[in-house]
Amino acid sequence: MITDALVFLQSWYASCCNDDWEHRYGVTIDTLDNPGWRLKIDLVNTPLAGALLDRLVVERADDGWVHAWSNGVHFEGACGPLNLGEVLEAFRDFVGDAVSPPD
Repeated sequence: MITDALVFLQSWYASCCNDDWEHRYGVTIDTLDNPGWRLKIDLVNTPLAGALLDRLVVERADDGWVHAWSNGVHFEGACGPLNLGEVLEAFRDFVGDAVSPPD
C-alpha cells in the first residue's frame, strides 16, 4: 500500500513542477519526537488550492494513530511511526475527492 501511495505522491509532485512552483512550494516529510511522522504539502498554485479537509482522526492502541487535514493552503498529516503509508493514502484520497465532480 505504501508503495502505491508513494508513487502517487511522486507523480502528483512531478505534475506540479513547472519551473516555478517547485522553487517556492513543495512537499515536506519530517519526523516527530513522540515518535512519528509529519507530512506537509503545499497546495498553492495547484488544482487543489482552496480544497478543504476536516481533520481526519484515527486513534489506535500503542503508537498507531493518524491525523490529516487541509486548510486549502496546505495538506497536513501527522501519524505514528508505522503509519506513514496511511497519511500518504489520506493525501491520495483527498486528491481524489477534491478533483471528483460533485454528485
